Amino acid sequence: MIRTQRLAAGVCALLAALGAGIAFPGGAVADETDQAAPKVELVLDVSGSMRTADIDGGTRMAAAKQAFNEVLDATPEGVQLGIRTLGANYHGNDRKTGCKDTAQLYPVSTLDRTEAKTAVATLQPTGWTPIGPALLKAADDLDGGDGTRRIVLISDGEDTCPPLDPCEVAREIAAKGVGLTIDTLGLVPDAKTRDQLSCIADATGGTYTSVQHKEELSDRVGQLVDRAADPVVTPVATEGTGQCSSAPTLKSGLYTDREEFGQERWYKVEVDPGQELRTSVSVAADRAVNANYGVLLRAVTVHGREIVRGEASGTGRTDVVSTGLRYPKAESDDDEDTTPETVCLQVTNSFSAASGVKTSPGLPVELTVDVVDGPSKASDVAAFGLGRGWWLLGALVLTGFLAGLVWGWVSRWRVAVWRTN
Repeated sequence: MIRTQRLAAGVCALLAALGAGIAFPGGAVADETDQAAPKVELVLDVSGSMRTADIDGGTRMAAAKQAFNEVLDATPEGVQLGIRTLGANYHGNDRKTGCKDTAQLYPVSTLDRTEAKTAVATLQPTGWTPIGPALLKAADDLDGGDGTRRIVLISDGEDTCPPLDPCEVAREIAAKGVGLTIDTLGLVPDAKTRDQLSCIADATGGTYTSVQHKEELSDRVGQLVDRAADPVVTPVATEGTGQCSSAPTLKSGLYTDREEFGQERWYKVEVDPGQELRTSVSVAADRAVNANYGVLLRAVTVHGREIVRGEASGTGRTDVVSTGLRYPKAESDDDEDTTPETVCLQVTNSFSAASGVKTSPGLPVELTVDVVDGPSKASDVAAFGLGRGWWLLGALVLTGFLAGLVWGWVSRWRVAVWRTN
């Protein structure tokens, strides 16, 4: 029994070690930008409903002011931060005027904490809830530069300025390809508010959070501002073609492109003998699409023979579908032969636009390419990346089986001897 347990432990350890080699491939080589200062604009709903006293015994406005003061104190150096309000200035009942009520309280710039806190202290819940117009203006406030750009929207209700749908506004911002993320925080657990704020965040790859306590609000806004200061990988814009022969040649890095509904895009990568190509692709539905869709990524030779493929599908529960593949290029028998192989990458999607939805521009595509040194011998890598490890694993399993048979036979013999005596 002990011997069998030890053997089983050895097999498990081997599987864990081999699995670790698969699960943690080398990181992709990409340029990190630390030159442009990250920009964040906090967009605060100051509509009349913010007078409601349902957050830890105080008003929603008081909770927002406390959160802003704490975040302003903790904002990392180098982050350019601004504050925009919606519904803060117009007291009347004219909807047309109320839906224009958005203003920049503090410009996006190097932070003067005292000045920013003074501006926040003057806010009083007042008017309407023009979320859509505020997002458009906030996007303009953050326009320009290559660093991280983030809008953090705090609201306690739905937009009151139809027909401008804030969710469509967010999709338009995403369709421009400006790399701007919108995170939303809801101060009430209302289903309609949650759905609208979630849609705004999802359209730009942001997050939605429901908060009902002052500490939660302060912590979450602080986390989002801190996140903007983290180093980011800046994607490189590229343009795939309709066939491999004219496709752009990509190096290791992160790339963005646009792909029409049901279209295919081609790219090329040079892989030297002994190297391994690791690539992944994500296609995002930044507008309403029909359910049941998929993405196919193929690695193909220049002569059209498929090498390996990766595919994924969705049913409408997510706006992004991702897949990937790995291709190890075997080392040449001729040590002097260092001719790289041209690998063609084909990206195909089966998204279809919902009725009445614009099909142009195409869907956002993000492609990661990583060409790294392969295993000690690329030709030894099997379909699951275990290579010759399969031989050792098979030997261990066979040894364990034989050991079990022998142990069972010995045990039965000892029992037979015991009964005889």
